[in-house]
Amino acid sequence: MVTFAFFIFSNEKEKGRIMAMKQIIAHSDSINMLLARYGVKFGIYKHGQFIEQLFPFDPIPRIIPAEDFNYLERGLIQRVNALNRFLADIYSSKNIIKDGIIPEDFVFSSSGYLPECEGIMPPAGIFSHISGIDLVQAKDGTWYVLEDNLRIPSGASYPLIARDLTRRADPQVFNEYPVIDNRDYADILKETMDHVNLGGINVILTPGRYNSAFFEHSYLAEKTGSVLAMPNELFVQDCKLYYRDDQGSKQRVGALYRRLSDEFLDPCTFRPDSLIGVPNLMAAYRAGNVAIINTPGNGVADDKGIYYFVPKMIQYYLNEEPILKNAPTYLPIYEEDRNYVLDNFDNLVIKDVAEAGGYGVVFGSKLEGAEKERFRELVKNEPRRFIAQEVIDFLDLDIMDEGKQVPRKADLRAFVLSGETTRVWASGLTRFSRVADSFIVNSSQGGGFKDTWVLSR
Repeated sequence: MVTFAFFIFSNEKEKGRIMAMKQIIAHSDSINMLLARYGVKFGIYKHGQFIEQLFPFDPIPRIIPAEDFNYLERGLIQRVNALNRFLADIYSSKNIIKDGIIPEDFVFSSSGYLPECEGIMPPAGIFSHISGIDLVQAKDGTWYVLEDNLRIPSGASYPLIARDLTRRADPQVFNEYPVIDNRDYADILKETMDHVNLGGINVILTPGRYNSAFFEHSYLAEKTGSVLAMPNELFVQDCKLYYRDDQGSKQRVGALYRRLSDEFLDPCTFRPDSLIGVPNLMAAYRAGNVAIINTPGNGVADDKGIYYFVPKMIQYYLNEEPILKNAPTYLPIYEEDRNYVLDNFDNLVIKDVAEAGGYGVVFGSKLEGAEKERFRELVKNEPRRFIAQEVIDFLDLDIMDEGKQVPRKADLRAFVLSGETTRVWASGLTRFSRVADSFIVNSSQGGGFKDTWVLSR
């Protein structure tokens, strides 16, 4: 293994970069200590208990050359624009179903489809204001989209604060080398919120500190100048949403960046037992008096089964060929695909469409005997529940493990923000597995994260 082989410069500059990287690595313990002090944690519920843990930071950044990022940027903008068009269509005229591009029952059987959102057109026609698109790069250099996250994608705050602390530890690195400054995320997010604001303040709604991403809620509220509100601080009056501060005064809310799931958002519309929702919020939203970021009902577009049809959406809505590739995917609802999955079970990864965070992912090669047969029967009997994908042998990135550089699988969550225009943040969350040979990189599965350096030239 060649140390820091990702730096391709003249010998003198390469030596300088290696020295700079060694400096960052030397500061990694102090950076992680500061991350812990700032509460940069990731909480998960496991076996009925809330477990809060550090989100381990690795100092060796992922490097994306300018040419690669320009390609990704074009593909991500195209993809998110098509997904927004799909959401506008599916909750109104449903032309993509009428024209036979996506099967009707496939859409309406999705757990993410919400009939309560039928006929609602959000401000500026934007459904997914903040999209988290998960990608991997294969060893031949090809980028593949693994998932589209259009509900409440998290993770932007982690590379933001890690870059800030790294800059403090060794500012010279970012003064001398062409890394695009990622501190503009808060400005882009604020502009996105302001674009759809219907008159009033911007609010980030958090269910509280026991949410897995509470650090991010508070961090982004501070950086965007938004109010961080608990559910009991919001109320609806005359079909308008208000925030009540600790002095008892109220302010109109024009844009609500909600950080809780659809089903808990409004007990009068969705789950009546929700204690973290805002009663009648959907009435205010339906009346056109508040923008909700991201809109309720987006889950129909990031369903793992609907993912199969995104290339067709791009062709249908934009009349363009997809720039970014999907991982080769099979839908067991189709007989030909189902037969292929069953015949090639050992070579595929099977995903439960209702699961997230790395759960419900099964590699056929890891199953044996009765367990394998049981899973094959599940696929046959519940074909809408699963998709199957070819296993992409994606790139390993070097991480520091007990003082040594070791290769680990890593993905990239790119953040695409849709406001007046659709923009891709020149950074991103690189997650990696801390287990050798594991393809599961999710933080909920014990993974860590890196900063993502996009080069300007």
